[in-house]
Amino acid sequence: MNDVRPKVERLRLDPGSYETLRQQILRRDGWRCQACGAMANLEVHHKEFRSHAGNDSELNLITLCTACHTQTHRRDSTSTSVGGRKGLHGQSQEPGG
Repeated sequence: MNDVRPKVERLRLDPGSYETLRQQILRRDGWRCQACGAMANLEVHHKEFRSHAGNDSELNLITLCTACHTQTHRRDSTSTSVGGRKGLHGQSQEPGG
């Protein structure tokens, strides 16, 4: 028996709507990186990457600083999980690390 799942339509917002959602995420996260607490150079990251069919939705977005965002993509390009203040993949993270 073949278990083929139907293709699920994913939510992709137009640029104006995405910018509005991005601002909501930054406010929701208190204008802080959710991995290290930084308040500068903030970006909004898709927990489940767009390239892996991730949605443009509030539940799939998190605020990260540029350094943590870059580290997330370098650390494991196949992972779609980003934790909160415990670090990007659930480990404790030393300040500056």
